[in-house]
Amino acid sequence: MNGIVFDIRRYAVHDGPGIRTTVFLKGCPLRCFWCHNPESQTPSIGFINKRRTLDGSEEWLATPVGREMTTDEVMKEIVRDRLYYEESKGGVTFSGGEPLMQHRFLLELLQLCHEEGIHTAVDTSGYANPEVFTRIAEATDLLLFDIKTIDEQCHYETTGQSNQIILNNLSSLDVPNMELIIRIPLIPGINDGINSLTDTIQFLKTIRQPVRRVDFLPFHRLGQHKYEALGLSPSPKLPDPHSIANTPEALALFSAAGFRVKEGG
Repeated sequence: MNGIVFDIRRYAVHDGPGIRTTVFLKGCPLRCFWCHNPESQTPSIGFINKRRTLDGSEEWLATPVGREMTTDEVMKEIVRDRLYYEESKGGVTFSGGEPLMQHRFLLELLQLCHEEGIHTAVDTSGYANPEVFTRIAEATDLLLFDIKTIDEQCHYETTGQSNQIILNNLSSLDVPNMELIIRIPLIPGINDGINSLTDTIQFLKTIRQPVRRVDFLPFHRLGQHKYEALGLSPSPKLPDPHSIANTPEALALFSAAGFRVKEGG
């Protein structure tokens, strides 16, 4: 089976336990205005302009973003580092974009990894057909579930989509022997306030799937140069780069509520 991959990063240490290979699949239904990888959003192979200096002059080169790969080709990349996975209790993480947009390709890769005895993780926004979401959750060892905000209007204004399907999928999740880590990107002025954090805590206390840990991901603007290279305009809503999200307060609040917490992925 074929899919569109836009990056494969080896020796990753922030996408799950141990040393991992992270496979980024192209395509995402959300348009988060803080997105670090806007080149991942469109499902097809595209181009990004990269500046190159040659003989003292600058020029822009259109560079392909994404390539079509078979599951066998992806697996050849994954198994190269089997020794590192075994020694560090690591494995492979499938991210994006939103990997569930290529759910058939993803499902086959998860099955092949399990046949090889390789630990798997899927990093998802949860925005997917409920049947697809459940099938993928049942096929992975670890689910890294991103929550932007519980407030539906805020979610729509900042991502372009309602969060109802996301929250419903998380509420209905009940998969034995699968671990769940919640990931919250703390965006200044959007979801780092006490009310927003408290609402998230209250919601997480209602879900059936045990939460292994809550990870708070720091906000940065390192991907903003990509918008120009893609011919896109950065969102005017983007927080000031000098703003500091309330990470210590968030850690303390969730810890007091009984959750294991971690800063960073």
